[in-house]
Amino acid sequence: MAKPERPLEGSTMTEVSRLGDQVLREAGPWTPTIQRLLAHLRDQGLDWVPEPQGWTKDGREALSYLKGKVPTYPLPEWVYSDATLKRSAKWLRKLHDATEGYTDPDPHWRTAPHKPAEVICHNDFAPYNMVFRDQELVGVIDWDFAAPGPRLWDLAYLAYRAVPLMRPTNPDAPDLPIDLGSRLELLLRSYGTDATVPELLSVIVERLEHLAAFTHSHGLARKNDKLLLDAENYSKDAAYLAGLLG
Repeated sequence: MAKPERPLEGSTMTEVSRLGDQVLREAGPWTPTIQRLLAHLRDQGLDWVPEPQGWTKDGREALSYLKGKVPTYPLPEWVYSDATLKRSAKWLRKLHDATEGYTDPDPHWRTAPHKPAEVICHNDFAPYNMVFRDQELVGVIDWDFAAPGPRLWDLAYLAYRAVPLMRPTNPDAPDLPIDLGSRLELLLRSYGTDATVPELLSVIVERLEHLAAFTHSHGLARKNDKLLLDAENYSKDAAYLAGLLG
């Protein structure tokens, strides 16, 4: 007996469902570009990204289903392990290295590229887009907003969400004794960058201000209370981190 299609929770921008070993999601003008990108990444040995599988008869995008658990907020304590932080930074570096010099033959990105366009950024490389099995990171999903940009643009958001570098009163901040300095150093060392902490913090501030502006300018906050709350937290966290920079 065929398994029924069922919605997948967590996506705030696109309707997503699972049918057997496939993930089906609403397609857009960007979908062929993302399918080619995923094919390229898998050809480069990044087997932790979904396999692109074309389109369904009703025009939705089809991807392989990565089996495991995708955590949601409040994130479980084990998501903040040093092992996960280290692997996520190394995987982000592999993504960037695999796309340095990559060009799509007919690019249609869902979000505008950022300069300098050094690599292809995932643009949402965060724990809530990571797949875990037995508390071990095994995959990364939600590639719709990938687009060209600088390496630090991606690394900054990972630092914000995974270290995490947010104000203590942010509802998403973990209630854990975390040595932020050592975790930030571990992130930078694992990725392998010469960027300094102040440089990364400056990019995080810019990244969060851009996210807040993007949410409001595209009317997303009016349609989704969760996105409105996120935009407010981005602005408050940007101000908090800017204060640390002096």
